[in-house]
Amino acid sequence: MLRACRKTSKYLALRTYATVESPVIVAKPPPAPSASPRAALDDSLLSELSKTSSTTTTLPSLIQQYLQRSSHVLETPLPYESRPEAGRRITFDSDLNDAAVMIAHCVQHESTHNITLCSGFALEVSGDLERQSVVLGCAHTLEEIRRSPLLISDHLSASLNPSSSVPLKSGSFIVSHLPSPGKLATFHPVSAVLSSLHRSDLVLFSTQKDVRLKTLPVSPYPAHPDTPVRAHFIADTPPDEDGWTPWVGGTWSKWVKGTVLGYRDFAGREAKPGTYDALSHMLFKPPPTAGSSGGPIVDEESGAVVGVMLGTRMDNQIEGVRGWGVPSEAIFEMFKLPGLDLVM
Repeated sequence: MLRACRKTSKYLALRTYATVESPVIVAKPPPAPSASPRAALDDSLLSELSKTSSTTTTLPSLIQQYLQRSSHVLETPLPYESRPEAGRRITFDSDLNDAAVMIAHCVQHESTHNITLCSGFALEVSGDLERQSVVLGCAHTLEEIRRSPLLISDHLSASLNPSSSVPLKSGSFIVSHLPSPGKLATFHPVSAVLSSLHRSDLVLFSTQKDVRLKTLPVSPYPAHPDTPVRAHFIADTPPDEDGWTPWVGGTWSKWVKGTVLGYRDFAGREAKPGTYDALSHMLFKPPPTAGSSGGPIVDEESGAVVGVMLGTRMDNQIEGVRGWGVPSEAIFEMFKLPGLDLVM
């Protein structure tokens, strides 16, 4: 989701939300909530940006990596965990706050800034990436900040008159839950974009070294329709329903019960597991809340991730709006297959 450009003074602009743009299928993100802007979280992010701007990888650099590393296959495998052992299974009570993270992209020029937010989760990796955290998230918030007037105007100013351009601060952060009193969250600067799948709306980020976040088990197999699942929803304010608990940056989260409804290919046609159909996207219910995009969809029985939320989509007028995501098997496209040495 996107926070629109606004002055950091008392004059605030309305917040808008990121959209998914695809030449084939357009998935609309959930509608913006009626809650007031998260000023405290904005201030914390901008404070972190000011403190780390000299060492943080800038957004233009991350965006360039995002474009150049499209469909890049990492030289490390992602473990197949369709039936994770007890210590790895996601338990929806004890893993309520640390199973998912928030991903924030920030840009600031003098008193104006843009911030886009989405959810994500860390993956279990080995090899050269073992000392840092690798986080999966949705790509459409990075695409949205890429089109920020601040980044565009800064690029034009630097091209036309480099000597007079005002320095612009930008960067991305992995924001994790920290239950300590007085702490809003823990902020980890993003060091690189490792890979991306543009058509699947997925992107892999890495943090700086010695940052270890809780990782989630990922299943390479699709969940069949009618499979009971849990999805990590977030909300600006506590909803009336029970089960919502405080989460990152003053938000609230809950493992919401849901069901896998079916799959579609990239052309929008119905696809079925166990066939030669390409399972490009998954439909599920209930529709996710704003800011939940990039969060995990977990098989209730196995405790493994079987999908990633992207937004909502009107499948047809009879069924109405449904949750729209991508099956977890797409994640493995960015990793080396176990036992397979790629020859470049």
